[in-house]
Amino acid sequence: MTSYSALLVGLGTVGLAFGLLSFLMFLFGAPTDLLWIAGNLVLGVMLLGVGVVLNFESLRERMSSGEAKRAGRYGSSAVLSTLLSIAIVGFGGYMAKRHSVRFDFSDQKIHSLSDQSIKLLEGLENDIDVAAFYGPIDAPPVRELLERYAYVSDRFKLEFADPNERPDLLERYAIGPEKLNPGLVRVAIGNESVEVTEVTEQNVTNAMVKLSRTNVKRVYFVVGHNERPFDGEGGTAKEGYARAADSLRNENYEVESLLLASKADVPADADVVILPGATRPLLDVERGAIDRYLARGGAVLALIDPRANTNLVDVVQGWGVDLGDDIVVDRNLALFGRATTPFASHYAPDHPITRELRETTLFHVVRSTRVGSEAAERLTEIAYTGESSWAERDLERFFGEGTAELGPEDLPGPVSIAVAGTLPRAVPVDGGPDADDPEAEAEVGEARVAVFGDADFAANEFIESYRNRDLFVNTVNWLLGDVEAISIRPNRARASRFQLSNDEFQRIRSLSLFVLPETIAVMGVFTWWSRRRDIGS
Repeated sequence: MTSYSALLVGLGTVGLAFGLLSFLMFLFGAPTDLLWIAGNLVLGVMLLGVGVVLNFESLRERMSSGEAKRAGRYGSSAVLSTLLSIAIVGFGGYMAKRHSVRFDFSDQKIHSLSDQSIKLLEGLENDIDVAAFYGPIDAPPVRELLERYAYVSDRFKLEFADPNERPDLLERYAIGPEKLNPGLVRVAIGNESVEVTEVTEQNVTNAMVKLSRTNVKRVYFVVGHNERPFDGEGGTAKEGYARAADSLRNENYEVESLLLASKADVPADADVVILPGATRPLLDVERGAIDRYLARGGAVLALIDPRANTNLVDVVQGWGVDLGDDIVVDRNLALFGRATTPFASHYAPDHPITRELRETTLFHVVRSTRVGSEAAERLTEIAYTGESSWAERDLERFFGEGTAELGPEDLPGPVSIAVAGTLPRAVPVDGGPDADDPEAEAEVGEARVAVFGDADFAANEFIESYRNRDLFVNTVNWLLGDVEAISIRPNRARASRFQLSNDEFQRIRSLSLFVLPETIAVMGVFTWWSRRRDIGS
């Protein structure tokens, strides 16, 4: 074989091989440029043809000699081995497509569905129809996320549609072109649907929650005692509770404010009442309204900061909860060395609120919150600060001199900072609407209460830190009786990411899968050809 014909045959073989490989990837669903496939196949065939023509006489002589038979035998074996390898790889790809297994080795499992999403999928009683309207360029990241859902549950019926190719679906679902920039996902159960334009796991799962929970439950935030606001300008400040309220709305709960002094009783439709960091005392009539609400099986979450000017300390003491007049200090396990912003890393392993909680939560200026000795059977301490922490009780020196040392009067760690449990059945008091009804007590369930020695952990500044949001929302879930909704919600990556546009991603993918490997192969052919020519000369 002449020198240049060997080079052409080698280059043609590379082009043909990469053309066939790209075509196989295209058949298995990989986004591949058809022009690239056609160019490789055509160029490969042309170079092979030219190489054969230039060396036709030499090939004919070899075919008529014994060398041709040996070459044919070895060549046939090589071809069969190659075809068998391709068949094995193809069968492996087919089996992987039909019986795929996913692995996620990222630190925060950001490429896996959260516990909340998995629980929701496994508990589905009806099929969820999901239609994603995205063009070929914008579809891959959306497809990757939604296929995680379909992988977990067969009830997650996923369909991808290019808006330019399926105008019939757009018309059927009344989706206008203004919503398709770049696209949207329609999540539906029966005739009810929710449209998701910003496709994240949290938004998709929230859409499923809203569709799967048909009964609406209502959460009231008490106002009028300088509590943390959840709406208006104050709600969005760092001390506000706007994000906490949004987290509850994402669970399909309705959130409203409650001015107790303006009502004779807590509204009958109240499923949970939240007291978020009051700094002024409640009136006697307000305390009576809360007592009557609990007597008829209500649920209350009280968040009480240290040294708050409130009589809620006496109220929760009546429930069996001891709030310490102290501040938890931890010099080892705290935020950036801020000793009064400790982490909680120990939780009650058997309580529904914290059973699945493994990661830390963050508190800011928190007081000890413990179960009284007479209430140990019905209340549980659910969160503790670290082993090296303690509850500092000499607050005059702490605030006056800015120093704190563990002394004999202090409470050594781990320090309990949250309590949850039930209250004993009680007859409604203070002339409530059920006071004269002997059957009222039998008709209501047990009252549930939860008390935290800090209101900051659920404020805007801290609720997205670590697992604070999960602890807050899980507490409300439990108070509402939605134990099945208690979960660990979608993970977030802690490290920053390098963001790529779709065009940039496609270019990098093409370079890494096709251009770079083929360039290396072409360089290898030139190296082989040059060495062969040097040996022949």
